Amino acid sequence: MNKELLKLEPKQVWKNFVSLTQIPRPSKSEDKIQEFMMSFGEKLGLETIKDEVGNIIIRKPATKGLEKRRGVILQGHLDMVPQKNSDTIHDFKKDPIQAFVDGDWVTAKGTTLGADNGMGVAAIMSILESKDLPHGPIEALFTCDEETGMTGAFGLKAGMLYGDILMNLDSEDEGELYIGCAGGVDTSAVMTYEKKDVPAKSTAFKVSVSGLKGGHSGVDIPLQRGNANKIIFRFLWHALKNHEIRLSSIDGGSLRNAIPREAFAVITVANSEASKLQKYALEFENIIKTELKEVDPGFIFKLEKSETPKFVMDKKTTKNLIFAIRSTIHGAVRFVDNMPEIPETSTNLAIVKSEKGKILIGNLVRSSVDSAKDNLKEEIESIFTLAGAQVTHEGEYPGWRPDFNSSILNTMKEMYNKQFGKVPEVKIIHAGLECGLLGGVYPKWDMISFGPTIRFPHSPDEKVHIASVKKFWEFLTETLKNIPSK
Repeated sequence: MNKELLKLEPKQVWKNFVSLTQIPRPSKSEDKIQEFMMSFGEKLGLETIKDEVGNIIIRKPATKGLEKRRGVILQGHLDMVPQKNSDTIHDFKKDPIQAFVDGDWVTAKGTTLGADNGMGVAAIMSILESKDLPHGPIEALFTCDEETGMTGAFGLKAGMLYGDILMNLDSEDEGELYIGCAGGVDTSAVMTYEKKDVPAKSTAFKVSVSGLKGGHSGVDIPLQRGNANKIIFRFLWHALKNHEIRLSSIDGGSLRNAIPREAFAVITVANSEASKLQKYALEFENIIKTELKEVDPGFIFKLEKSETPKFVMDKKTTKNLIFAIRSTIHGAVRFVDNMPEIPETSTNLAIVKSEKGKILIGNLVRSSVDSAKDNLKEEIESIFTLAGAQVTHEGEYPGWRPDFNSSILNTMKEMYNKQFGKVPEVKIIHAGLECGLLGGVYPKWDMISFGPTIRFPHSPDEKVHIASVKKFWEFLTETLKNIPSK
């Protein structure tokens, strides 16, 4: 499959991307990709450093005649989101990504592709190994664990880097320049439950929600796709109210930054109510299909008889959980005043899982306005506190305040217009780019973010547009030729 990619242009970028697909690199398991990148820099004879948190820094001197240009930091993250379809057998810690060409796009077989941020990393690698591309002083910053906590950006120390222009290659729309992003915070709630005997004369069912597109919890949040957790608890709410079900287990979503595509629950109901519940399940399926027919046509809902579970949760916790999830907000809450297509504040009800007497509920709150982010996390905290849960807020990171007078922005707008005959769009992204954190450590950096066109990141539908990679590469290399002098 990957041999097809090696024929694509620009060959050096696709060659490096193919190399990345062969190295397991899910977030939190990045030893192999870090070793690979250290070896890559050392084999090129370049200064190569691994810092105490796992970031890799590679320095390349300026080409002859460009030594006095301002120093540029090319930045991307090494990890990828490990998402797969339920019927796909794949171990992200061991198996290579099965990438292939699908028309005008490159995608993967049943898993995330890793174009986020593999395409940016591959482009940086190509700059580092190039022998004929003019550029000033270059520092490559490959951060770790961006997707699940921005650990690398959080841990980067001042004084490690010498340049003053940061080019983050982690945006996902070619022809757009990003100069701001949302901050975020993980809001977690933990509920405890007592195990009770399964009521006599009851029938057990497995409830399944699947077939949803999911996607990036920031970029894709305004698309109004279905959230598997919200859908399954909508059903459970009605089932509890009208049929007095008992809940045994719940397993919805897996990653905070991915809109949940699947959710599963095991419930019991009195034998006398079983047929009524099955009838309602058919009605419910048709209701959701109608609501999501445009944005999530693949939606599947099932209520299937199952083996009797070993226990059910106590009634109080079951009711509190179902009512709390039913009340929890999901989606875009407010949009940017001057850019009404871009969310300002949103939340993703990402995870609801029960195990060993506890239920974990995970939300990712995003906003480009810190006070709005705080307000929303407090609303979520209030709901789950009333439900008897213990609530914590972790991994908070700031947004990136836009600078519309940025010198690198003006340079790149001019370069793009000369190359492609139009001025690129200038945007703010509703996602957690590392620029906000990095700018906190290096406040004098002039920062910008751009990249090729990637669709449906953080889901098995992830794909990168082939032609956009070529334009992205040409734009990057032309910009590096024209970086102003110090």
